Amino acid sequence: MSRIGLSPIEVPTGVEVSISDKNLVTVKGAKGELYQKIDPNITVEVVEGNILVKRNTEQKDHKAKHGLYRSLLNNMVEGVSKGYQKQLELVGVGFRASNQGQILELSLGFSHPIVFELPDEIKVSTVSERGKNPIITLESYDKQLIGHVAAKIKSLRKPEPYKGKGVRFVGEYIRRKAGKSAAK
Repeated sequence: MSRIGLSPIEVPTGVEVSISDKNLVTVKGAKGELYQKIDPNITVEVVEGNILVKRNTEQKDHKAKHGLYRSLLNNMVEGVSKGYQKQLELVGVGFRASNQGQILELSLGFSHPIVFELPDEIKVSTVSERGKNPIITLESYDKQLIGHVAAKIKSLRKPEPYKGKGVRFVGEYIRRKAGKSAAK
């Protein structure tokens, strides 16, 4: 029994949910509009300001998709009403970040700067204070897209375990290793 799939999703005020006959769920809110195609074996209903997700059979695949689509719809409702935010921290000497609109320019210790163009759905801001690590803040209403873009930026220079240099999420713990010990 899917505990996640059984719980209803409360639709806050200002959010519109519509379901087409092709199993396409559209969620509109103050921050934006998102779409999700639903498997034909899963039914979605809007009842008294709540979204209910139900499965037709008890097959293992249908049970798994029951919880999956409930979580995806919940993320859509939360995204268009509140939005999501991810913060990345650049740890390393000389690491810098700046943005010009949707273009993010990173200096990560390579011989050249990295220019990263962001989608229009994501708002980016960079903060560089003296004596502190530069911080990149990403904001969007699409949880999947913001997670994908943040992972892509992080993959440009993953944090290494010896000195901890690289791009990491704010508050992320990096497990450190001991370096070579001095030979006697």
